[in-house]
Amino acid sequence: MPAKVTLDIWSDVMCPWCVIGLNQLDKALAGMAGEVDAVMRFHPFELNPDMPEEGEEQAAHIQRKYGRTPEQSAGMRDTLKQAGARAGYSFDYTGQGEAPPAMMWNTRAAHRLLTWTLRDFGPEQQVRLKRALFDAHFQARRNVSDPEVLADVAQSVGLPRLGALQAMIDAEIDATVIAGERQAWDLNVSGVPAVLINGKLIVPGAQEPEVYAELIRKVLAREAAG
Repeated sequence: MPAKVTLDIWSDVMCPWCVIGLNQLDKALAGMAGEVDAVMRFHPFELNPDMPEEGEEQAAHIQRKYGRTPEQSAGMRDTLKQAGARAGYSFDYTGQGEAPPAMMWNTRAAHRLLTWTLRDFGPEQQVRLKRALFDAHFQARRNVSDPEVLADVAQSVGLPRLGALQAMIDAEIDATVIAGERQAWDLNVSGVPAVLINGKLIVPGAQEPEVYAELIRKVLAREAAG
C-alpha cells in the first residue's frame, strides 16, 4: 500500500517561488506514484501584511523593499521566468491587449478564502483554488485583493460564489488565518514556500523534484524504523 504523506505548505499568492515550488513538488510526487499517497494543505503566510488596499507596482515594491536598482529588478524577473519555465510554469501575461502593470497586493482575503476552502471542501479543492489564484495573479494580473475578483476565481473552480464572499468577512475564519500564521512563526518559518512533511521535517524554499522526493523518503524511512 502507498505510504500516507501529509504536506503542510506555508505559502503566499504573491510569492513566485511558491508556485515554482508547488510545480516541483508535483513532479516529485508524480515520480513517486504508487509509492506515496500524498495530501497537500496550504497554510497562510503574508509576505506583505501591511500592503495598502491600492497595492504597489511590483518593480517599485522590489526596489523599495530590497533596495534593488531597476536593472537588478529586471534581472531578478528574468531569473524567475527561467526558473518558472524549468518548473513548467509561465509568468508571462496571457491576457489580451495592453498588459496592466504587474502589482503586489494584500493577500489577507485570499488566505481567508483558502482557509475556508480547506475547512469546508477539503484539500484537493483547496489545491485547485491555490493554482487558480496563482494564475490570476501571475498570468492574468488580476487584483487578488478584490473580494469580487477572488469570488470570480473561487467560482471558476466550482466553489459557491456567495459562500466565498461570506468567508472573506468571517471573523472565525480570520482567527484561523491568524493562528496559521502564528504556527509558522512557532515553527521558525520566516520565508515561503515551506513544506512540513508528516509534521516532522520542514523543507524551506523551492527545491528540485529529486530533493523533495529524497526528503519525503527520508521521513517515511524514519517512521518505519520507529
